[in-house]
Amino acid sequence: MSTATEPTVAPDHRGAIVTGPHTPWAHTLRTATLAAVAVVVVLVAFAWPSITSKAQNLPVAAVGSADQVSQVTSKAPQGALDVRATSSRAHALDLIRTREVYGAMVLGDSPEILVASAGSPVAAQALTQIGTQMQAQINSQAIARLQDALKQASQAAQAAAKGQAPPPGQSPPAQAPAALPVVTVTDVVPVAPDDPRGTGLAVAGLPLALGGMIGGVLISLLVSGTWRRLTAILAYGIVAGLGLAGVLQGWFHILQGSFWANTAAIGLGIVGTAAIIVGFNALIGRAGIALGAIITLFVGNPLSALTQPKEFLPPPWGDVGQWFVPGASGTLLRDLSYFPDASAVFPWLVLAVWAVLGAVLTAVGHFRDEPAVAGV
Repeated sequence: MSTATEPTVAPDHRGAIVTGPHTPWAHTLRTATLAAVAVVVVLVAFAWPSITSKAQNLPVAAVGSADQVSQVTSKAPQGALDVRATSSRAHALDLIRTREVYGAMVLGDSPEILVASAGSPVAAQALTQIGTQMQAQINSQAIARLQDALKQASQAAQAAAKGQAPPPGQSPPAQAPAALPVVTVTDVVPVAPDDPRGTGLAVAGLPLALGGMIGGVLISLLVSGTWRRLTAILAYGIVAGLGLAGVLQGWFHILQGSFWANTAAIGLGIVGTAAIIVGFNALIGRAGIALGAIITLFVGNPLSALTQPKEFLPPPWGDVGQWFVPGASGTLLRDLSYFPDASAVFPWLVLAVWAVLGAVLTAVGHFRDEPAVAGV
């Protein structure tokens, strides 16, 4: 069977009529199918974390007796909290500031909920709801005691009216408390005043990932030579780090803390993403650009947990996401801005490993280097 294609007629850029082959029907349908599959993959990659996430295994500290803790946590959905008993409010604060827990419940005569909206607005909202439930429980118990006291007082009054003594062993009427305990909610690590909803870092996550991808693609296509590519990646990381930190911290005031530390974190994240794309391109050709983009945009970014606690993702994907550049970058910037007491060694190492891996792949795949686009 002949595979020749039908000719087509079309004007060229000068208006002259030229002929060319039609695209084969099989190739046309195959292209349409692949495009449809790509759309489905994109939808799954971006929607899956949101659809499958749920409030679960949220680490929180609790100060109080075992009975008090059990009484409060019994109202929460099963498996929603990972409660860690602590000895004091000060200890709970230390755990929050080192990012070992998202908040704390201080139980007793002066109940208090400690939240850290800078760590996760979603977690802070969930803990605030627990505080509301605690207050409702306190009010309900107080009403029950008051009703019991009124019932006993009514029985005593009826007995006195009839000249009868109270039944033997009946206790004096219960007294309602003069003032009910009020559950207070304290935000011990609040977000920046210019980012009241705490969404700044989450919103910045995708542009940061795209920034690394754009640099990696342009360097792959427009720069040839191993050392020149590596130099371009480093220069891009420095300039982009300064520019993005200037916008996020100097203009939008989303980032806090040291400007230079934030610049280094952003720059290293940019370098990690760009280097892995350039490295894959050097190793396997143009397909490596697509592979690097898939790893960053369709794997790393959805699993980054920038918009919710990583524990809310189906295990183990929340932890897996922290091994990719978007997740490590987001965690590092949050730590540098709001949690200086937390250890940031792990995200620094993750970003450094991606940058080094990209450099190694670039060097190993130097034989795949293609000349820069002519005339650029």
